Amino acid sequence: MKFKIDKSKCAGCGACLQACPYGAIKMGKDGKAFIDQSKCKKCGTCKEICPFNAIEKYQINEKSI
Repeated sequence: MKFKIDKSKCAGCGACLQACPYGAIKMGKDGKAFIDQSKCKKCGTCKEICPFNAIEKYQINEKSI
């Protein structure tokens, strides 16, 4: 499971950036937030706090080799 930010919904308010206890969310040059997956602990705090519902949870499908 991972979280991703829908750039079309993100208003760049920074609520998620301030709420993330792991410092995994940054603001891009476009003024929209993005998640540094290497720092994200998948706690869901960002998704809960986002007033624009721009953060989505998704499953990663692993393929068998």
